[in-house]
Amino acid sequence: MRYADVEGIGPCSQLVLGTMAFSPDNMDQARTLLDAFVDLGGNTLDTAHVYGGGRSERAIGRWLQERGHRDRVVIITKGAHPDRSGPRVTPEAIAGDLGQSLERLGVDTVDIYMLHRDDPRLPVGGIMEALAEHVRAGRVRALGASNWTTGRIEEANAYAAAHGLPGFVCSSPNLSLAVAREPRWRGCISAGAEERAWHERTGFPLFSWSSQAGGFFTGRYSPEETDDPEMVRVYYTPENWERLRRAEELGREKGVHATQIALAYVLHQPFPCLALFGPLTTLEFRSSVQGLDVRLTPGEVRWLNLESEGR
Repeated sequence: MRYADVEGIGPCSQLVLGTMAFSPDNMDQARTLLDAFVDLGGNTLDTAHVYGGGRSERAIGRWLQERGHRDRVVIITKGAHPDRSGPRVTPEAIAGDLGQSLERLGVDTVDIYMLHRDDPRLPVGGIMEALAEHVRAGRVRALGASNWTTGRIEEANAYAAAHGLPGFVCSSPNLSLAVAREPRWRGCISAGAEERAWHERTGFPLFSWSSQAGGFFTGRYSPEETDDPEMVRVYYTPENWERLRRAEELGREKGVHATQIALAYVLHQPFPCLALFGPLTTLEFRSSVQGLDVRLTPGEVRWLNLESEGR
C-alpha cells in the first residue's frame, strides 16, 4: 500500500475503500472486503450519512465492534447532502447528520468530516463557524469538502484562517482518466485541468470519487453499447474512447488491464491524490488493488490524458 499525508490526520492509504453498497443485511460481503483491505495495509474508509439510508455506516460500525479496529482506520463520512427540498448546508443539518453518523458508526469521533455538497448561495463564514463547533467538541478531527469548487474552498479557508477556525484539509471531487462531460449527479464537481493545476500548486490532497469512471475501462462499454444511459450521458465522447484505447494499449505493454492503468493514472497525479474504489466482490477488489503496482512516467500520464501524442 502507498500513503499520502493529510493535515491533522497523518498517512492515509492512497486506495480508499468506498462502502456505499455495504449493509448489515449483507455483513459477510462487507466483512470480507473490510478485512481484506486492512490486511493489505489500507486504512481509510469512505462512507456518508445518505449511503443506503444509513446502512453503510451501520455496517462499518458493526465491523468496528467485531474487530476492534477503530485505531487502525481513518473514517471519512459526509453530511449535509441535499434532499428533495434542495440544499441542506445549514448548522442544523450538519449537526443532525453528524450526530446520526456517529451513532451508526458507534464512535465518538470521525477522522475526516466532509460536507457532501456546497450551497454557493450561502456565505462561507456561517458554514465554517458551524463546522468548527464540532471540531472543538471532539466530534471531528479534520474537515473536508466534497464537490466544492476550488474557489469556494479557498474562500472558506481564508475565512477560517482570519477567524482562528479549522479549515478544510482536503477536497473530494471526481477525477478519473475518463473525463465527465457533465455532472454524473446533480451538484457534483469534476476536477479538470484548472482544478488539477490548483491542487498541484497548493499540494492540497484530493480524494477522487468514481476514480475508475464507473467501470468505463472494464471492457463492457463501447460506442455501440448504449444500454446504460448514465454512462452514455457522462462518458461517451470521442476523447474518452481514445483514452480507453490508449489505456488498453499501455496495459498490454505492462501486462495489466486497462482498469488498472486508469487507476494508476489517478494515483500518479503530481499532487497528493487518493482514489476511492467501491468493489462489490473479492474479484473486483483484487483487480483494483493491482493498480497499486503499476508505475507510470509523467510522459505516460500526459499521453493517456491526450495531452501529448508521444510518451
